[in-house]
Order: sequence, then C-alpha cells, then structure tokens
Amino acid sequence: WTFSFSLAEERCRPDAMDEEYDVCVCGTGLKECILSGLLSVHGKKVLHLDRNNYYGGDCASLNITNLFQRFRPGTEPPKELGVNRDWNVDLIPKFIMASGNLVKILLKTKVSRYLEWKSCDGSYVYQFQEAGFFSDAKFIHKVPATAADGLKSPLMGILEKPRFINFAQFVMNWDETKPDSFQGIDPKRHTMAQVYSKFGLQEGTIDFIGHAVALQINDAYINQACGPTIQKIKLYLNSVLQYGGSPFIYPIYGLGGLPEGFSRLAAINRGVYMLNKPVDGFVYDETGKVCGVKSHAEDGTPEVAKCKMVICDPSYAGEAKTKVVGKVIRSICILDGPIPHTKNKEGGPALSCQIILPQKQLKRQNDIYIMMVSWAHNVAAQGKYTAIVSTVVETADAEKELEPAYKLLGKIVDKFVSVSDLRQPVDDGKTDGVYVSASYDPTSHFEDATLEVLEMWKRITGEALDLTVLPDEDVDQ
Repeated sequence: WTFSFSLAEERCRPDAMDEEYDVCVCGTGLKECILSGLLSVHGKKVLHLDRNNYYGGDCASLNITNLFQRFRPGTEPPKELGVNRDWNVDLIPKFIMASGNLVKILLKTKVSRYLEWKSCDGSYVYQFQEAGFFSDAKFIHKVPATAADGLKSPLMGILEKPRFINFAQFVMNWDETKPDSFQGIDPKRHTMAQVYSKFGLQEGTIDFIGHAVALQINDAYINQACGPTIQKIKLYLNSVLQYGGSPFIYPIYGLGGLPEGFSRLAAINRGVYMLNKPVDGFVYDETGKVCGVKSHAEDGTPEVAKCKMVICDPSYAGEAKTKVVGKVIRSICILDGPIPHTKNKEGGPALSCQIILPQKQLKRQNDIYIMMVSWAHNVAAQGKYTAIVSTVVETADAEKELEPAYKLLGKIVDKFVSVSDLRQPVDDGKTDGVYVSASYDPTSHFEDATLEVLEMWKRITGEALDLTVLPDEDVDQ
C-alpha cells in the first residue's frame, strides 16, 4: 500500500494549515475516507487530518507487533507467531456484501481497482440440535440461501422446506417498482410477522431468516413494516448468486486497504492529507457555524485551518456532540486451525466464515457475531487464523457473554479483548456544520455503516449519491 502513503505525502505540505478549505475531515476511518474521497471527486477542496501516524482509525489493520503494543504495551509477540509482514489484523473486522452499497461505491469511484478480493467460504447460524441415534449434537449450520440449500438444510423439517422455498422465491421476485410482485403484501403497512405468517414459517426458520439472512441485530424488526427487511433478504440472496456459498467478500491484506484506497482517491483529486496531526478542537463564528479546525505545530505553535464544514468520527467531536447508547465488546482470537465444522464449497475446512448466534438462541437481547479470516487472505502467518467475536454488552461481565462463541472456536492461541462505547451524534450537523459519524456496530458486515455514509452524503450535499455504474465505467472491474 505504499502508493497511498506516497501520494498522501505529496499532498502533505507544511503550509497546509494556512489555507482555507471547503471541508476538513478528522479521522481516517472508512466512513470519513469514503466521504473525503467522494467530496474531492465532486470538486470540494478537502483537508484530511488524523492524530494517528497510520490510516484507518478504528478500522486500521495492525501487524503482530503493533497489535501487542496496542493491547499489551511493552510486550513482544512470541516468535512462533511469525514476522510482522505476515500479519494484518483488523481492529474492527467486517465482511463486504457482494451486491451491497459499499461494492457499488467502490465500483463507482474505481477504488475497487486498488483491491484484490476473496469470497467468504461460508455463512453459518447457531441453532442447537440435540444428538440423535446416528448423529452428534450440532451447534452451527450453514445458512440456506438457495432452493437447493433449503432442501438439504437440517435447520428445517421436511414439511417446512417447501414453505421456505416459496418464501425465498417470493423475495427474489419482489420488485418495489412492480406492485404485482407483492402478492397482496403492502411493504409499508404489513409487518414481517404478517409476511412470515402468510408463508406459514416456523419459529426456528424465522430466527435464521431474520438474523442470518436479513442480518437484523435483534427481533424488533418483526413488528415493523416489512419493506426494508424484504429488501435486506433480497440483497443477501442476490449477493450469494455472485459467488455461491456465501454473500460476503473480503480484501486480500485486510480492511486497511479500504480507507487507504479512498484516501488515494481524495489525494489524486487534490485532497490534502496530514497524518500524526493533533486536533485540538473546532472554531465557530458568531452565528455558531464551524469555521476552522484547531491544531498545533511540533513546537507547540497554535494553528487553525479555515473551513466551511467538518466531518469527523465521535473521538474528534467532543462530549456535547455525541451520546453513549451502549458498549461493544470485541475479542480478536488467534487460532491454530479453522473453526471446527465450517466448510468451503468443496467440503474442505473453511479458510473464512461468518457465524451468527441469534439472541433468542442464547436468551439475550443482541446477537453475537463471529468472523474468521486466515493466512489465505494475507492477514495471518501461514497456518494461522484470526476469529473476531463481537456483541453489544448486556451485563457487568462483558467477556463472559462471549463464552458460547468461544466454545465454537476450538483451541484459542491468544486473544485480545476490548470494550468500547457505542456513540451516536446528537444532531444532524446542519446547524453548526459539524457532521459526526456513529461508532461502528458489532455486526460482521459493512451494510449499516455504508447506509450511514449515504445518509450523511445526502445531509451534507442535499442530494442522494448516484451509484449507477455505466458500462464503460467498469470495464476494468
């Protein structure tokens, strides 16, 4: 990824703080980098600052030495874990939906050309099934996403399978522009509970559809309007068709390449980058509108970059601009082998997978997520795997909540646990010109984060982002 750093360095002039910008962006997390790149492409003069000396913010990918320094300062990693160049461990790991909005943004901006991808080997859901005369107890099952999967799935009985297939066909035929495809369902008036009832689906089927296919984080959606959930299910099914096996893809060398790719996009469109640059606060005019970002030089001399707007993550926004709505626990686990009972399309051990543990199965209020990647993605040493377990904290003993997930992982070589605040902005940013993104949720995919970027773009510019990719635009994709 040297291209990103060299390009950014070309744009890091010592006098950069003396100029006036349309937008100052603080933090190089994925959301901020997408908006920075898009605004630069649309002709805005952008200054992008980060207090860290690396790209990515909370979305950074760290080598093994930096991982130990972050979680256990002063401790060196054991020699058997290999060398730094073998490791790119995501701090907030997530898969990308193959037909989702993030892929559309990558194609539209051509940032996709800077990245190589692998499809995820499998997507699984936790549902305990007791041992039988001829079988052991089972805890995880492949998520059925096609008619063929549905017929083979042990998640459903023989009478339930045709009902599931009818439901899947109904979703695939759903077209918001053609009410005839709704089969009498009103997407704004009818709830998902009514849709499930229409197809006669059982509770276990509803559980895996809602959490492992629609990727809802809890059961609140069941009594809400069905339109958005049907669209989420259709996105999942369409994404499976892209590669088969799983709807998810993941970049070689880890997620750190995503913010770097958008940073490059901004840099080649005259964006100015300054890493390792402290942000001391914002300056406001007499009407309460932001008009600058405060920093200081290495010798302590105060500096102000003038601007008309600020975009930042919660860590730059100050207490008054955000509120804590919960806490997320993430546990980065290093494994010697793949997660037991996970398979690729050919039936061999999975080199990557997602496992969702629905709330109801564990008598919780929030799902638990497991995301596994490996040496095959150039993010771990040969033969090593990283599995990241995450959820919303519900009790005083946060790590104990992860025990059902830990039991699925097999032998854990080492683990690095963090608990962080879930912060959301308290306003839409239009009054003072400071637009704050939310903290990253515990889900194992980027769809909700990408929807937030699109919503912020519309708030900032007043227009929806056009994600149409013309045929001549994606020749090299």
